[in-house]
Amino acid sequence: MEEIVFGIGITALAGALATVAGAAEDTESDIGSQGDPNSQVQLAPQMGYIHRIFNKAVAGEPPAYGLWVALGAGLAWAFMAMQINPILAIVLGSALAVFVQGVYATTAYLGRTASLAKFGQPVYIDILKSMTTVTMAHAFVAIFTTVAMCHLIISALGHPFPLPLLGLVWGIALGAAGSATGNPFYGKERQYQEQKFGAGVPISASGNIVRYAEAGQRNSLDNGFFSAKLGGPASGICFGLIVFFELWRTVVFEELNIWGPIVVGVVVILIFAIIDRYIEVWARKNFGPYTAPEEASS
Repeated sequence: MEEIVFGIGITALAGALATVAGAAEDTESDIGSQGDPNSQVQLAPQMGYIHRIFNKAVAGEPPAYGLWVALGAGLAWAFMAMQINPILAIVLGSALAVFVQGVYATTAYLGRTASLAKFGQPVYIDILKSMTTVTMAHAFVAIFTTVAMCHLIISALGHPFPLPLLGLVWGIALGAAGSATGNPFYGKERQYQEQKFGAGVPISASGNIVRYAEAGQRNSLDNGFFSAKLGGPASGICFGLIVFFELWRTVVFEELNIWGPIVVGVVVILIFAIIDRYIEVWARKNFGPYTAPEEASS
């Protein structure tokens, strides 16, 4: 019983770290335009819309964060093998991984923007300097918390995977959670505020992104301020729940029967599928497609 209670405590702590990681990952992605909306950011100059939004899609979020978290975890693993304190090793490994992320972000922004020179899109040096450092800061938080979570799973729960491999698995899961959960807040609600609610993005509006903020031209920090309120927390809750339920079912039910965690996992998925379907139907019935407000009769 004591082992189960201890395991649940570790599970809760890992879920908390995952929640912070998910929120930081989504905010970093939205500031750097590395999610679904990036295609429209790339397309905007070709449609005649010059902008000041950072354009750095190195790759899809799952493979990108799989690389960065695995790199941070691998370096931390090597430092711990050199008898360096685990916390310091994770900090150093994450910092070096973030340096690689910054190099990728810089080259991606310069390369992508240079390819748009024929359409009149300039390279804004102030955007490069300010946005790269901000994305690196958020990426460090995401990588550090994920690597710390992986180390906790191995050292406290006895997971058989080595730290770099576990970092790769959870890094991919982290990127997938941010891409699937957080991006819609930035991509559909913030990027296309000029479009009618429920209308999607018609072909005629391709690249017609919102380029002006409340004061002056928009840049990617405006995306960060917006997504940190909604998309970031939503991604954090999503990734935190994934980690928590994944570890919780194993800790609680593995001692009873080897098939116990599998059955519980299937049941949890079915429950969430039913909840998601109910919310979707409820939202469509209550909000529905965009309709023009009815004019009050005189």
